[in-house]
Amino acid sequence: MGMTITEKILARAAGVDRVVPGQLVDANIDVVMCHDVTTPPAISMLVEKGIDRVFDPDKIVVTPDHFQPAKDVQSAELHKRLDDWARRHGIKHYYKLGRAGVCHALLPEQGHIRPGEVIVGGDSHTCTYGAFAAFSTGIGSTDLAAAIATGKLWFKVPASMKFVLNGSLPPGVYSKDVILAVIGRIGTDGALYRAMEFVGPALAGMSMEARMTMTNMAIEAGAKNGIMAFDDTTQTYLRQHLKESTAYQVFESDRDAEYLATETFDCAKLEPMVALPHLPSNAVPIGQCAGRPMDQAYIGSCTNGRIEDLRLAARIMKGKQVAIRTLIVSSTPEVWKQASDEGLFDVFYSAGCVISAPTCGACLGGFMGVLAAGEKCVSTTNRNFVGRMGHPKSEVYLASPATAAASAVEGKLTDPRKYL
Repeated sequence: MGMTITEKILARAAGVDRVVPGQLVDANIDVVMCHDVTTPPAISMLVEKGIDRVFDPDKIVVTPDHFQPAKDVQSAELHKRLDDWARRHGIKHYYKLGRAGVCHALLPEQGHIRPGEVIVGGDSHTCTYGAFAAFSTGIGSTDLAAAIATGKLWFKVPASMKFVLNGSLPPGVYSKDVILAVIGRIGTDGALYRAMEFVGPALAGMSMEARMTMTNMAIEAGAKNGIMAFDDTTQTYLRQHLKESTAYQVFESDRDAEYLATETFDCAKLEPMVALPHLPSNAVPIGQCAGRPMDQAYIGSCTNGRIEDLRLAARIMKGKQVAIRTLIVSSTPEVWKQASDEGLFDVFYSAGCVISAPTCGACLGGFMGVLAAGEKCVSTTNRNFVGRMGHPKSEVYLASPATAAASAVEGKLTDPRKYL
């Protein structure tokens, strides 16, 4: 019996020839991602145990993002602790204020993600990097402390599920709609501690940015990781973004690899999707919810704050006025600069939008777009749990940047295809 791409990567990291689902392995970590919320507790654990060290200052990437710029004294203290620690240990890749960005957009953009590697981070959406044929997964602060100090973690090898994406996406339908349709079918626990492997011809037409949107949300189905095979699109992106070592190892799933289940989708038949409150699995076609009034639109986050997302939103908003409070949040400083240079901010400004520096703030209900009781927000983020973006009696509707932009213009959930 062959192995899946996930199994092969974990076998390589564990120094063994073969692994099987359910096996426990002690794996070497290639990259550790650290941000301002989960890393300070990990630092404290290490200091308290007298093991204040890092396994390799070149393999740890640090950026504040959840509460940056600091929104209050408490978040400023978190940033200070992160800053002191990064300086004390000579962390080479430290992106602080002015260069800080949303972690899961920043690391690939800055060339820290390579195929075949094991990447962990103190954030559940670390599964994003699986778009690059890597094994990446989120961990808690305790495991983060262990990874920082030792460069090793144990994993239970996940069983794999295959998601076959046939056809091509019709106009007005994007990768966000695809992943919402997937989660809508299998549920928020449908891939619990499993590897979600995406294959099929529909992927060929997706950019790396679009693919990252899908792997980013694997955790919303309970998955341990999301992953996609290496192809020409991956290679082209890496050629443009890798700044240091350009060496990497590509793994592919064997034809006789075993999958726990296979789900097939005809992407040509998909419509724009919206996940209704309060679960990402409450996904329905826009036709079933169009017309519901909104109070806020949010376009940004590690799911949909990249340049192609902002271009799409600007295309819809150009020459129009938004009818509701609308926030535009670039995921990284480079995206911010590119959007500015391309005139996208002029479009957003003229439309009446709020334009923010890169931050995760509103996505987790921290700041820069917190919702009041009873308010409804159409959002390009990845999670719409009760109270996720503010008051427990607020509501979040997950959608693509196109749907969010069209809804911002009309002040109600709107099918974006009328503007495209």
